[in-house]
Amino acid sequence: MSAVITQRLVDLSRVLAQAPHSQKTALVAAAATDLGLSVPTIYRRLKEVTVGKATRKRRADAGASTLTRQEALTISAALIESARRNEKRLYSLEDAVEALRSSGLIRAERIDESTGEVLPLSISAIRRAMINYRLHPDMLLAPAPVTELVSKHPNYAWQIDASLCVLYYLDPGSDPRSSGLQVMDADKFYKNKPRNLARIAANRVWSYEITDHYTGWVYVQYVMGAESSTNLLSVLIDAMQERGGADMMHGVPRILMMDPGSANTSEMTKNLCRSLGIRMVVHAPGAARVTGQVENARNLIERKFEAGLRFHPVADLDELNALAAKWRAHFNATAIHRRHKKTRTNLWMTISQEQLLKAPSVEVCRSLAVSEPVKRKVTTKLRVSYEGREYSVAVVPHVNVGDRLMITRNPWRDDSIQVHTMDAEGQEVFYVAPLIADSEAGFDIEGGAVIGESHKRHTETPAQQARKEAARLAYGEDSDAGVESARKAKQVPFGGDLKPYQHIEDARLPEFLPRRGVEHDLVAPTIETPPISVFAIAKRLQSAFPDWSPEHYAWLSSHYPGGAKEDELAAVEAGLRGAFSKRPTLSVVGGA
Repeated sequence: MSAVITQRLVDLSRVLAQAPHSQKTALVAAAATDLGLSVPTIYRRLKEVTVGKATRKRRADAGASTLTRQEALTISAALIESARRNEKRLYSLEDAVEALRSSGLIRAERIDESTGEVLPLSISAIRRAMINYRLHPDMLLAPAPVTELVSKHPNYAWQIDASLCVLYYLDPGSDPRSSGLQVMDADKFYKNKPRNLARIAANRVWSYEITDHYTGWVYVQYVMGAESSTNLLSVLIDAMQERGGADMMHGVPRILMMDPGSANTSEMTKNLCRSLGIRMVVHAPGAARVTGQVENARNLIERKFEAGLRFHPVADLDELNALAAKWRAHFNATAIHRRHKKTRTNLWMTISQEQLLKAPSVEVCRSLAVSEPVKRKVTTKLRVSYEGREYSVAVVPHVNVGDRLMITRNPWRDDSIQVHTMDAEGQEVFYVAPLIADSEAGFDIEGGAVIGESHKRHTETPAQQARKEAARLAYGEDSDAGVESARKAKQVPFGGDLKPYQHIEDARLPEFLPRRGVEHDLVAPTIETPPISVFAIAKRLQSAFPDWSPEHYAWLSSHYPGGAKEDELAAVEAGLRGAFSKRPTLSVVGGA
Protein backbone atom coordinates (compact mmCIF):
# COMPACT_ATOMS: atom_id res chain seq x y z
CA MET A 1 0.00 0.00 0.00
CA SER A 2 1.46 3.37 -1.09
CA ALA A 3 1.93 6.26 1.32
CA VAL A 4 -0.68 8.36 -0.55
CA ILE A 5 -3.36 5.70 -0.24
CA THR A 6 -2.48 5.11 3.39
CA GLN A 7 -2.77 8.79 4.23
CA ARG A 8 -6.09 9.08 2.37
CA LEU A 9 -7.47 6.09 4.29
CA VAL A 10 -6.29 7.49 7.64
CA ASP A 11 -8.07 10.78 6.91
CA LEU A 12 -11.18 8.89 5.84
CA SER A 13 -11.24 6.87 9.05
CA ARG A 14 -11.14 10.08 11.12
CA VAL A 15 -13.97 11.63 9.10
CA LEU A 16 -16.07 8.51 9.41
CA ALA A 17 -15.59 8.46 13.17
CA GLN A 18 -17.30 11.87 13.42
CA ALA A 19 -19.76 11.69 10.50
CA PRO A 20 -23.41 10.73 10.94
CA HIS A 21 -24.27 7.16 10.06
CA SER A 22 -26.32 8.21 7.03
CA GLN A 23 -23.29 9.87 5.39
CA LYS A 24 -20.70 7.12 5.87
CA THR A 25 -21.66 5.14 2.75
CA ALA A 26 -21.31 8.21 0.55
CA LEU A 27 -17.93 9.08 2.06
CA VAL A 28 -16.59 5.57 1.41
CA ALA A 29 -17.93 5.60 -2.16
CA ALA A 30 -16.25 8.94 -2.84
CA ALA A 31 -12.92 7.65 -1.48
CA ALA A 32 -13.22 4.56 -3.65
CA THR A 33 -13.70 6.74 -6.74
CA ASP A 34 -10.73 8.92 -5.83
CA LEU A 35 -8.40 6.02 -5.21
CA GLY A 36 -9.66 3.78 -8.02
CA LEU A 37 -10.54 0.98 -5.60
CA SER A 38 -13.73 -0.94 -4.97
CA VAL A 39 -15.90 -0.17 -1.96
CA PRO A 40 -15.21 -3.63 -0.35
CA THR A 41 -11.49 -2.97 -0.75
CA ILE A 42 -11.85 0.41 0.97
CA TYR A 43 -13.65 -1.21 3.92
CA ARG A 44 -11.03 -3.97 4.13
CA ARG A 45 -8.10 -1.56 4.12
CA LEU A 46 -9.74 0.77 6.60
CA LYS A 47 -9.42 -2.00 9.16
CA GLU A 48 -5.66 -1.97 8.62
CA VAL A 49 -5.22 1.74 9.32
CA THR A 50 -8.06 2.56 11.69
CA VAL A 51 -7.00 3.67 15.15
CA GLY A 52 -10.23 3.37 17.08
CA LYS A 53 -11.68 1.48 19.95
CA ALA A 54 -9.46 -0.76 22.01
CA THR A 55 -10.04 -4.39 21.35
CA ARG A 56 -12.15 -6.23 23.78
CA LYS A 57 -10.13 -7.88 26.52
CA ARG A 58 -9.89 -11.62 26.13
CA ARG A 59 -11.59 -13.63 28.85
CA ALA A 60 -9.27 -15.37 31.28
CA ASP A 61 -11.04 -18.68 30.69
CA ALA A 62 -11.20 -18.34 26.91
CA GLY A 63 -10.53 -21.67 25.26
CA ALA A 64 -11.09 -23.60 28.46
CA SER A 65 -13.84 -26.19 28.81
CA THR A 66 -15.21 -28.48 31.47
CA LEU A 67 -15.32 -31.28 28.88
CA THR A 68 -12.26 -33.41 29.56
CA ARG A 69 -9.98 -34.55 26.79
CA GLN A 70 -10.84 -38.19 27.51
CA GLU A 71 -14.54 -37.44 27.04
CA ALA A 72 -13.81 -35.56 23.81
CA LEU A 73 -11.77 -38.51 22.58
CA THR A 74 -14.62 -40.91 23.45
CA ILE A 75 -17.12 -38.82 21.50
CA SER A 76 -14.76 -38.60 18.53
CA ALA A 77 -14.21 -42.38 18.58
CA ALA A 78 -17.97 -43.02 18.53
CA LEU A 79 -18.43 -40.68 15.56
CA ILE A 80 -15.54 -42.16 13.56
CA GLU A 81 -16.44 -45.81 14.23
CA SER A 82 -20.00 -45.16 13.07
CA ALA A 83 -18.72 -43.92 9.71
CA ARG A 84 -19.04 -45.90 6.52
CA ARG A 85 -16.05 -46.95 4.50
CA ASN A 86 -16.38 -43.72 2.53
CA GLU A 87 -15.99 -41.88 5.88
CA LYS A 88 -19.53 -40.53 5.78
CA ARG A 89 -20.60 -40.36 9.43
CA LEU A 90 -23.89 -41.97 10.39
CA TYR A 91 -24.02 -40.58 13.93
CA SER A 92 -24.66 -36.88 14.45
CA LEU A 93 -22.86 -35.17 17.29
CA GLU A 94 -26.15 -34.79 19.18
CA ASP A 95 -27.03 -38.49 18.80
CA ALA A 96 -23.53 -39.61 19.79
CA VAL A 97 -23.49 -37.44 22.93
CA GLU A 98 -26.95 -38.62 23.95
CA ALA A 99 -26.05 -42.30 23.47
CA LEU A 100 -22.75 -41.97 25.32
CA ARG A 101 -24.36 -40.13 28.23
CA SER A 102 -27.10 -42.72 28.58
CA SER A 103 -24.48 -45.49 28.45
CA GLY A 104 -22.51 -43.85 31.26
CA LEU A 105 -19.40 -43.44 29.08
CA ILE A 106 -19.29 -39.62 29.35
CA ARG A 107 -20.81 -36.93 31.62
CA ALA A 108 -20.07 -33.73 29.64
CA GLU A 109 -21.30 -31.48 32.45
CA ARG A 110 -20.62 -28.05 33.91
CA ILE A 111 -21.41 -26.42 37.29
CA ASP A 112 -23.41 -23.21 37.41
CA GLU A 113 -21.30 -21.00 39.71
CA SER A 114 -24.29 -18.89 40.79
CA THR A 115 -26.54 -21.78 41.82
CA GLY A 116 -24.14 -24.73 42.16
CA GLU A 117 -26.41 -26.71 39.82
CA VAL A 118 -24.84 -29.42 37.59
CA LEU A 119 -25.92 -28.81 34.00
CA PRO A 120 -25.16 -30.75 30.81
CA LEU A 121 -22.85 -29.04 28.33
CA SER A 122 -24.51 -27.77 25.21
CA ILE A 123 -23.73 -29.37 21.86
CA SER A 124 -22.06 -26.15 20.68
CA ALA A 125 -19.81 -26.12 23.76
CA ILE A 126 -18.90 -29.75 23.19
CA ARG A 127 -18.12 -29.03 19.55
CA ARG A 128 -15.88 -26.09 20.48
CA ALA A 129 -14.09 -28.20 23.09
CA MET A 130 -13.44 -30.99 20.57
CA ILE A 131 -12.03 -28.44 18.15
CA ASN A 132 -9.81 -26.94 20.86
CA TYR A 133 -8.56 -30.42 21.72
CA ARG A 134 -8.09 -31.01 17.95
CA LEU A 135 -10.18 -34.15 18.27
CA HIS A 136 -13.08 -33.21 16.05
CA PRO A 137 -13.74 -35.96 13.43
CA ASP A 138 -13.28 -33.46 10.62
CA MET A 139 -9.72 -33.02 11.87
CA LEU A 140 -9.01 -36.70 12.51
CA LEU A 141 -10.36 -37.74 9.11
CA ALA A 142 -8.22 -35.23 7.25
CA PRO A 143 -5.93 -36.88 4.67
CA ALA A 144 -2.54 -37.94 5.92
CA PRO A 145 0.41 -35.89 4.63
CA VAL A 146 2.08 -37.40 1.59
CA THR A 147 5.55 -37.36 0.12
CA GLU A 148 5.93 -36.48 -3.52
CA LEU A 149 7.12 -39.35 -5.71
CA VAL A 150 10.08 -38.44 -7.90
CA SER A 151 11.32 -40.02 -11.14
CA LYS A 152 14.90 -39.64 -12.35
CA HIS A 153 14.38 -39.55 -16.10
CA PRO A 154 11.98 -40.58 -18.89
CA ASN A 155 11.17 -44.33 -18.83
CA TYR A 156 12.34 -44.52 -15.22
CA ALA A 157 8.85 -45.45 -14.03
CA TRP A 158 5.59 -46.20 -15.84
CA GLN A 159 2.15 -46.49 -14.29
CA ILE A 160 -0.50 -48.75 -15.80
CA ASP A 161 -4.19 -49.19 -15.06
CA ALA A 162 -7.31 -50.63 -16.69
CA SER A 163 -10.64 -48.81 -16.88
CA LEU A 164 -14.10 -49.86 -17.99
CA CYS A 165 -15.62 -47.38 -20.41
CA VAL A 166 -18.90 -46.69 -18.67
CA LEU A 167 -20.57 -45.03 -21.64
CA TYR A 168 -19.69 -47.22 -24.60
CA TYR A 169 -19.72 -50.76 -25.94
CA LEU A 170 -18.94 -52.20 -29.37
CA ASP A 171 -21.83 -53.97 -31.10
CA PRO A 172 -20.48 -56.61 -33.52
CA GLY A 173 -23.81 -56.82 -35.38
CA SER A 174 -23.96 -57.38 -39.11
CA ASP A 175 -26.02 -54.28 -39.81
CA PRO A 176 -23.49 -51.47 -40.41
CA ARG A 177 -26.12 -48.90 -39.45
CA SER A 178 -26.60 -50.33 -35.94
CA SER A 179 -23.23 -51.97 -35.28
CA GLY A 180 -20.03 -50.32 -34.12
CA LEU A 181 -19.48 -48.17 -31.07
CA GLN A 182 -22.74 -47.77 -29.17
CA VAL A 183 -23.67 -45.40 -26.38
CA MET A 184 -25.10 -47.12 -23.31
CA ASP A 185 -28.59 -45.73 -22.88
CA ALA A 186 -29.24 -45.05 -19.21
CA ASP A 187 -32.84 -46.27 -19.58
CA LYS A 188 -31.67 -49.67 -20.83
CA PHE A 189 -28.51 -50.29 -18.82
CA TYR A 190 -29.13 -48.93 -15.36
CA LYS A 191 -28.33 -51.04 -12.30
CA ASN A 192 -31.85 -52.47 -11.94
CA LYS A 193 -31.64 -54.18 -15.32
CA PRO A 194 -28.72 -56.60 -14.88
CA ARG A 195 -29.87 -58.79 -17.77
CA ASN A 196 -29.23 -56.02 -20.24
CA LEU A 197 -25.73 -55.46 -18.80
CA ALA A 198 -24.98 -59.19 -18.90
CA ARG A 199 -26.08 -59.34 -22.53
CA ILE A 200 -23.41 -56.89 -23.64
CA ALA A 201 -20.72 -57.88 -21.08
CA ALA A 202 -18.49 -59.43 -23.74
CA ASN A 203 -18.79 -56.31 -25.88
CA ARG A 204 -17.88 -53.82 -23.20
CA VAL A 205 -14.92 -51.64 -24.10
CA TRP A 206 -11.98 -51.52 -21.69
CA SER A 207 -9.07 -49.15 -21.94
CA TYR A 208 -5.54 -49.51 -20.60
CA GLU A 209 -3.77 -46.30 -19.69
CA ILE A 210 0.01 -46.07 -19.30
CA THR A 211 1.79 -42.93 -18.18
CA ASP A 212 5.47 -42.12 -17.97
CA HIS A 213 5.84 -40.73 -14.46
CA TYR A 214 8.67 -38.32 -15.33
CA THR A 215 6.99 -36.63 -18.29
CA GLY A 216 3.31 -37.50 -17.81
CA TRP A 217 3.18 -38.98 -21.36
CA VAL A 218 -0.20 -40.70 -21.83
CA TYR A 219 -0.57 -43.97 -23.73
CA VAL A 220 -4.07 -45.40 -24.23
CA GLN A 221 -5.20 -48.57 -25.98
CA TYR A 222 -8.61 -50.24 -26.05
CA VAL A 223 -9.42 -53.94 -25.64
CA MET A 224 -12.57 -56.04 -25.51
CA GLY A 225 -13.96 -58.36 -22.87
CA ALA A 226 -12.50 -57.73 -19.44
CA GLU A 227 -9.41 -56.88 -17.45
CA SER A 228 -7.09 -59.87 -17.92
CA SER A 229 -3.43 -60.73 -17.93
CA THR A 230 -3.59 -61.37 -21.68
CA ASN A 231 -4.98 -57.90 -22.40
CA LEU A 232 -2.54 -56.23 -20.00
CA LEU A 233 0.48 -57.93 -21.55
CA SER A 234 -0.69 -57.17 -25.07
CA VAL A 235 -1.02 -53.46 -24.28
CA LEU A 236 2.25 -53.29 -22.33
CA ILE A 237 4.19 -55.02 -25.11
CA ASP A 238 2.67 -52.72 -27.74
CA ALA A 239 3.48 -49.64 -25.64
CA MET A 240 7.16 -50.67 -25.40
CA GLN A 241 7.51 -51.04 -29.18
CA GLU A 242 8.87 -48.21 -31.29
CA ARG A 243 5.91 -46.99 -33.37
CA GLY A 244 7.47 -44.00 -35.11
CA GLY A 245 6.18 -40.53 -35.84
CA ALA A 246 4.81 -38.39 -33.01
CA ASP A 247 3.65 -41.50 -31.14
CA MET A 248 6.92 -41.15 -29.31
CA MET A 249 7.04 -42.99 -25.97
CA HIS A 250 8.55 -46.48 -26.19
CA GLY A 251 11.26 -48.64 -24.63
CA VAL A 252 11.50 -50.75 -21.47
CA PRO A 253 10.78 -48.90 -18.20
CA ARG A 254 12.92 -49.53 -15.14
CA ILE A 255 9.87 -49.66 -12.85
CA LEU A 256 6.24 -50.57 -13.54
CA MET A 257 3.73 -49.30 -10.97
CA MET A 258 0.24 -50.83 -10.79
CA ASP A 259 -2.63 -51.71 -8.52
CA PRO A 260 -2.89 -55.18 -6.90
CA GLY A 261 -5.39 -56.55 -9.43
CA SER A 262 -5.16 -60.24 -10.28
CA ALA A 263 -4.26 -59.54 -13.90
CA ASN A 264 -1.44 -57.21 -12.88
CA THR A 265 0.08 -59.69 -10.45
CA SER A 266 -0.37 -62.78 -12.64
CA GLU A 267 2.54 -65.10 -13.35
CA MET A 268 2.62 -64.05 -17.01
CA THR A 269 3.09 -60.42 -16.00
CA LYS A 270 5.78 -61.38 -13.51
CA ASN A 271 7.58 -63.53 -16.10
CA LEU A 272 7.73 -60.70 -18.64
CA CYS A 273 8.87 -58.09 -16.11
CA ARG A 274 11.42 -60.49 -14.62
CA SER A 275 12.91 -61.33 -18.01
CA LEU A 276 13.11 -57.68 -19.11
CA GLY A 277 14.50 -56.51 -15.78
CA ILE A 278 11.43 -54.44 -14.94
CA ARG A 279 10.85 -53.95 -11.23
CA MET A 280 7.17 -54.35 -10.39
CA VAL A 281 5.80 -52.00 -7.72
CA VAL A 282 2.30 -52.99 -6.62
CA HIS A 283 0.77 -50.52 -4.21
CA ALA A 284 -1.19 -51.71 -1.19
CA PRO A 285 -4.98 -52.01 -1.42
CA GLY A 286 -6.62 -48.66 -0.74
CA ALA A 287 -3.47 -46.70 -1.65
CA ALA A 288 -4.53 -45.65 -5.13
CA ARG A 289 -2.85 -42.26 -4.66
CA VAL A 290 0.46 -43.98 -5.44
CA THR A 291 -0.71 -44.39 -9.04
CA GLY A 292 -2.65 -41.14 -9.06
CA GLN A 293 -1.02 -39.97 -12.29
CA VAL A 294 -2.52 -42.78 -14.34
CA GLU A 295 -5.87 -42.24 -12.59
CA ASN A 296 -5.76 -38.64 -13.76
CA ALA A 297 -4.90 -39.84 -17.27
CA ARG A 298 -8.24 -41.68 -17.37
CA ASN A 299 -9.98 -38.35 -16.62
CA LEU A 300 -8.06 -36.65 -19.43
CA ILE A 301 -8.98 -39.42 -21.87
CA GLU A 302 -12.66 -39.25 -20.97
CA ARG A 303 -12.88 -35.46 -21.34
CA LYS A 304 -10.56 -34.84 -24.28
CA PHE A 305 -10.96 -37.99 -26.40
CA GLU A 306 -13.95 -40.15 -25.51
CA ALA A 307 -16.27 -37.15 -25.30
CA GLY A 308 -16.01 -36.78 -29.08
CA LEU A 309 -16.82 -40.42 -29.86
CA ARG A 310 -20.52 -39.66 -29.67
CA PHE A 311 -20.13 -37.49 -32.75
CA HIS A 312 -17.64 -39.72 -34.60
CA PRO A 313 -18.92 -43.23 -35.49
CA VAL A 314 -16.39 -46.05 -34.96
CA ALA A 315 -16.98 -49.41 -36.64
CA ASP A 316 -14.68 -51.74 -34.71
CA LEU A 317 -11.85 -52.01 -32.19
CA ASP A 318 -9.10 -51.46 -34.77
CA GLU A 319 -10.66 -48.19 -35.89
CA LEU A 320 -11.09 -47.10 -32.27
CA ASN A 321 -7.42 -47.79 -31.48
CA ALA A 322 -6.27 -46.06 -34.67
CA LEU A 323 -8.21 -42.97 -33.65
CA ALA A 324 -6.80 -43.22 -30.09
CA ALA A 325 -3.25 -43.39 -31.48
CA LYS A 326 -3.78 -40.17 -33.43
CA TRP A 327 -5.25 -38.46 -30.38
CA ARG A 328 -2.45 -39.47 -27.98
CA ALA A 329 0.25 -38.40 -30.45
CA HIS A 330 -1.39 -34.99 -30.83
CA PHE A 331 -2.22 -34.52 -27.16
CA ASN A 332 1.25 -35.39 -25.84
CA ALA A 333 2.92 -33.19 -28.45
CA THR A 334 0.74 -30.10 -27.89
CA ALA A 335 -0.75 -29.99 -24.37
CA ILE A 336 1.39 -28.17 -21.80
CA HIS A 337 1.91 -30.13 -18.61
CA ARG A 338 1.13 -28.21 -15.44
CA ARG A 339 4.15 -29.52 -13.47
CA HIS A 340 7.06 -29.04 -15.89
CA LYS A 341 5.45 -26.39 -18.15
CA LYS A 342 6.42 -28.29 -21.32
CA THR A 343 4.70 -30.65 -23.68
CA ARG A 344 4.99 -34.28 -22.62
CA THR A 345 6.69 -35.27 -25.87
CA ASN A 346 9.30 -32.50 -25.67
CA LEU A 347 10.32 -33.57 -22.19
CA TRP A 348 10.34 -37.26 -23.15
CA MET A 349 12.74 -36.40 -26.00
CA THR A 350 15.38 -35.48 -23.39
CA ILE A 351 15.91 -39.19 -22.69
CA SER A 352 19.54 -40.24 -23.13
CA GLN A 353 20.87 -43.23 -25.05
CA GLU A 354 21.66 -45.09 -21.83
CA GLN A 355 18.18 -44.43 -20.44
CA LEU A 356 16.34 -45.67 -23.53
CA LEU A 357 16.39 -49.47 -23.41
CA LYS A 358 14.90 -50.76 -26.66
CA ALA A 359 12.36 -53.54 -26.23
CA PRO A 360 12.65 -56.93 -27.97
CA SER A 361 10.17 -57.78 -30.70
CA VAL A 362 6.54 -58.56 -29.94
CA GLU A 363 7.13 -62.27 -30.56
CA VAL A 364 10.08 -62.42 -28.15
CA CYS A 365 8.18 -60.52 -25.46
CA ARG A 366 5.25 -62.88 -25.72
CA SER A 367 7.52 -65.90 -25.40
CA LEU A 368 9.14 -64.34 -22.32
CA ALA A 369 5.73 -63.94 -20.72
CA VAL A 370 5.01 -67.67 -20.89
CA SER A 371 8.53 -68.92 -20.03
CA GLU A 372 9.15 -69.19 -16.32
CA PRO A 373 12.65 -69.13 -14.79
CA VAL A 374 14.20 -72.55 -14.31
CA LYS A 375 16.43 -73.68 -11.46
CA ARG A 376 19.94 -74.88 -12.32
CA LYS A 377 22.73 -76.22 -10.10
CA VAL A 378 26.16 -74.58 -10.16
CA THR A 379 28.90 -77.04 -11.16
CA THR A 380 32.45 -77.19 -9.82
CA LYS A 381 33.52 -75.05 -12.80
CA LEU A 382 31.05 -72.32 -11.75
CA ARG A 383 28.80 -73.05 -14.68
CA VAL A 384 25.14 -73.85 -15.25
CA SER A 385 23.52 -75.78 -18.05
CA TYR A 386 20.60 -74.25 -19.95
CA GLU A 387 18.94 -75.69 -23.05
CA GLY A 388 21.91 -77.96 -23.76
CA ARG A 389 24.61 -75.27 -23.47
CA GLU A 390 26.84 -74.18 -20.59
CA TYR A 391 27.14 -70.65 -19.23
CA SER A 392 29.61 -69.14 -16.76
CA VAL A 393 28.08 -67.76 -13.55
CA ALA A 394 31.41 -66.60 -12.10
CA VAL A 395 30.14 -63.01 -12.49
CA VAL A 396 27.40 -63.59 -9.92
CA PRO A 397 28.51 -62.32 -6.48
CA HIS A 398 28.53 -64.75 -3.55
CA VAL A 399 27.89 -67.79 -5.76
CA ASN A 400 29.02 -71.16 -4.43
CA VAL A 401 29.48 -74.55 -6.02
CA GLY A 402 26.26 -76.49 -5.56
CA ASP A 403 24.03 -73.40 -5.37
CA ARG A 404 20.81 -73.47 -7.36
CA LEU A 405 20.21 -70.35 -9.45
CA MET A 406 17.11 -69.14 -11.28
CA ILE A 407 17.84 -68.86 -15.00
CA THR A 408 15.96 -67.33 -17.93
CA ARG A 409 16.91 -66.53 -21.48
CA ASN A 410 18.39 -63.15 -22.30
CA PRO A 411 15.85 -61.35 -24.51
CA TRP A 412 18.50 -59.13 -26.12
CA ARG A 413 21.36 -61.59 -26.72
CA ASP A 414 21.53 -65.22 -27.78
CA ASP A 415 25.05 -65.78 -26.40
CA SER A 416 24.10 -65.27 -22.74
CA ILE A 417 21.44 -65.94 -20.16
CA GLN A 418 20.06 -63.98 -17.21
CA VAL A 419 20.59 -65.03 -13.62
CA HIS A 420 17.95 -63.85 -11.12
CA THR A 421 19.13 -63.19 -7.56
CA MET A 422 18.04 -61.06 -4.59
CA ASP A 423 20.03 -58.22 -3.08
CA ALA A 424 20.27 -57.33 0.60
CA GLU A 425 17.04 -55.31 0.40
CA GLY A 426 15.07 -58.18 -1.12
CA GLN A 427 14.96 -56.65 -4.60
CA GLU A 428 15.48 -58.81 -7.66
CA VAL A 429 18.83 -58.30 -9.40
CA PHE A 430 19.83 -59.63 -12.83
CA TYR A 431 23.27 -60.77 -13.97
CA VAL A 432 24.27 -61.67 -17.51
CA ALA A 433 26.01 -65.06 -17.67
CA PRO A 434 28.03 -65.50 -20.89
CA LEU A 435 28.00 -68.62 -23.02
CA ILE A 436 31.04 -70.92 -22.71
CA ALA A 437 32.77 -70.93 -26.08
CA ASP A 438 34.10 -74.46 -26.58
CA SER A 439 36.84 -75.56 -28.90
CA GLU A 440 36.43 -78.41 -31.37
CA ALA A 441 37.56 -80.78 -28.62
CA GLY A 442 35.06 -79.37 -26.13
CA PHE A 443 37.47 -77.25 -24.02
CA ASP A 444 36.73 -73.76 -22.73
CA ILE A 445 38.57 -71.46 -25.15
CA GLU A 446 38.51 -68.27 -23.06
CA GLY A 447 38.36 -69.42 -19.46
CA GLY A 448 40.47 -72.58 -19.59
CA ALA A 449 44.18 -72.83 -18.69
CA VAL A 450 46.48 -74.40 -21.29
CA ILE A 451 48.67 -77.12 -19.76
CA GLY A 452 52.27 -75.96 -19.42
CA GLU A 453 51.49 -72.43 -20.59
CA SER A 454 49.16 -70.77 -18.11
CA HIS A 455 47.64 -71.21 -14.70
CA LYS A 456 44.21 -69.83 -13.85
CA ARG A 457 41.93 -70.23 -10.92
CA HIS A 458 38.52 -68.86 -10.03
CA THR A 459 38.13 -66.16 -7.45
CA GLU A 460 37.49 -67.74 -4.09
CA THR A 461 33.85 -68.41 -3.46
CA PRO A 462 32.18 -67.21 -0.24
CA ALA A 463 32.23 -70.80 0.97
CA GLN A 464 36.01 -71.02 0.49
CA GLN A 465 36.57 -67.70 2.21
CA ALA A 466 34.36 -68.67 5.13
CA ARG A 467 36.13 -72.02 5.45
CA LYS A 468 39.53 -70.31 5.74
CA GLU A 469 38.13 -67.83 8.22
CA ALA A 470 36.80 -70.68 10.34
CA ALA A 471 40.18 -72.44 10.25
CA ARG A 472 42.04 -69.31 11.39
CA LEU A 473 39.59 -68.98 14.25
CA ALA A 474 40.01 -72.62 15.28
CA TYR A 475 43.81 -72.41 15.46
CA GLY A 476 44.11 -68.81 16.65
CA GLU A 477 46.14 -67.79 13.60
CA ASP A 478 45.99 -64.68 11.44
CA SER A 479 47.07 -66.25 8.17
CA ASP A 480 46.47 -69.36 6.11
CA ALA A 481 50.17 -70.23 6.42
CA GLY A 482 49.89 -70.17 10.20
CA VAL A 483 46.92 -72.52 10.04
CA GLU A 484 48.86 -74.93 7.85
CA SER A 485 51.81 -74.90 10.25
CA ALA A 486 49.53 -75.54 13.22
CA ARG A 487 47.98 -78.50 11.47
CA LYS A 488 51.36 -80.00 10.62
CA ALA A 489 52.37 -79.62 14.26
CA LYS A 490 49.26 -81.62 15.25
CA GLN A 491 47.97 -78.75 17.37
CA VAL A 492 44.58 -79.27 18.94
CA PRO A 493 41.95 -76.86 17.59
CA PHE A 494 40.88 -74.06 19.94
CA GLY A 495 44.02 -74.71 22.00
CA GLY A 496 42.34 -77.53 23.85
CA ASP A 497 39.69 -75.20 25.26
CA LEU A 498 36.97 -77.10 23.47
CA LYS A 499 36.08 -80.01 25.75
CA PRO A 500 33.67 -82.24 23.86
CA TYR A 501 32.82 -84.42 26.88
CA GLN A 502 32.71 -81.75 29.57
CA HIS A 503 28.94 -81.71 29.47
CA ILE A 504 28.99 -85.40 30.40
CA GLU A 505 31.29 -84.76 33.33
CA ASP A 506 29.16 -81.87 34.52
CA ALA A 507 25.89 -83.68 34.10
CA ARG A 508 24.03 -84.59 37.26
CA LEU A 509 22.04 -87.68 36.45
CA PRO A 510 19.17 -88.76 38.70
CA GLU A 511 19.44 -91.81 40.94
CA PHE A 512 17.88 -94.72 39.12
CA LEU A 513 16.32 -97.56 41.18
CA PRO A 514 16.99 -101.10 39.97
CA ARG A 515 14.10 -102.70 38.21
CA ARG A 516 12.76 -106.17 39.00
CA GLY A 517 12.73 -108.85 36.34
CA VAL A 518 12.00 -112.57 35.79
CA GLU A 519 14.40 -115.44 35.19
CA HIS A 520 14.82 -116.66 31.65
CA ASP A 521 13.03 -120.00 31.33
CA LEU A 522 14.86 -121.25 28.29
CA VAL A 523 17.35 -124.20 28.62
CA ALA A 524 20.76 -123.77 27.12
CA PRO A 525 20.86 -125.49 23.73
CA THR A 526 22.48 -128.93 23.47
CA ILE A 527 25.30 -129.14 21.01
CA GLU A 528 25.51 -132.54 19.33
CA THR A 529 28.90 -133.63 17.92
CA PRO A 530 29.49 -136.71 15.74
CA PRO A 531 31.26 -139.73 17.44
CA ILE A 532 34.93 -140.43 16.83
CA SER A 533 35.63 -143.70 15.01
CA VAL A 534 37.53 -146.60 16.62
CA PHE A 535 40.46 -146.06 14.31
CA ALA A 536 40.64 -142.35 15.25
CA ILE A 537 40.41 -143.18 18.96
CA ALA A 538 43.23 -145.75 18.66
CA LYS A 539 45.38 -143.21 16.84
CA ARG A 540 44.87 -140.58 19.54
CA LEU A 541 45.43 -142.98 22.53
CA GLN A 542 48.34 -144.96 21.08
CA SER A 543 50.95 -142.54 22.35
CA ALA A 544 49.64 -142.90 25.93
CA PHE A 545 50.38 -146.70 25.89
CA PRO A 546 54.04 -147.60 25.32
CA ASP A 547 53.12 -151.26 25.07
CA TRP A 548 50.42 -150.75 22.48
CA SER A 549 49.48 -153.96 20.72
CA PRO A 550 46.77 -155.34 18.49
CA GLU A 551 45.03 -156.52 21.66
CA HIS A 552 44.45 -152.85 22.65
CA TYR A 553 42.78 -152.18 19.30
CA ALA A 554 40.70 -155.37 19.65
CA TRP A 555 39.49 -154.25 23.07
CA LEU A 556 38.41 -150.82 21.68
CA SER A 557 36.57 -152.50 18.82
CA SER A 558 34.67 -154.84 21.16
CA HIS A 559 33.75 -152.19 23.77
CA TYR A 560 33.16 -149.18 21.46
CA PRO A 561 32.22 -150.58 18.07
CA GLY A 562 30.40 -147.36 17.10
CA GLY A 563 33.17 -145.09 18.32
CA ALA A 564 32.93 -142.53 21.14
CA LYS A 565 32.27 -138.80 21.55
CA GLU A 566 34.91 -136.24 22.35
CA ASP A 567 33.87 -135.86 25.97
CA GLU A 568 34.02 -139.66 26.44
CA LEU A 569 37.69 -140.11 25.48
CA ALA A 570 38.94 -139.78 29.06
CA ALA A 571 36.65 -142.63 30.15
CA VAL A 572 37.71 -144.76 27.19
CA GLU A 573 41.36 -144.27 28.05
CA ALA A 574 40.74 -145.16 31.70
CA GLY A 575 38.84 -148.33 30.73
CA LEU A 576 41.53 -149.39 28.34
CA ARG A 577 44.27 -148.82 30.89
CA GLY A 578 42.36 -150.73 33.55
CA ALA A 579 41.70 -153.70 31.29
CA PHE A 580 45.36 -154.31 30.49
CA SER A 581 46.71 -153.57 33.98
CA LYS A 582 44.77 -156.63 35.46
CA ARG A 583 46.53 -159.25 33.27
CA PRO A 584 48.55 -161.91 35.26
CA THR A 585 52.33 -161.66 35.14
CA LEU A 586 54.14 -164.83 33.81
CA SER A 587 57.16 -166.15 35.91
CA VAL A 588 59.89 -168.83 35.12
CA VAL A 589 59.64 -171.95 37.25
CA GLY A 590 62.77 -173.81 38.15
CA GLY A 591 65.04 -171.32 36.76
CA ALA A 592 68.55 -170.91 38.06
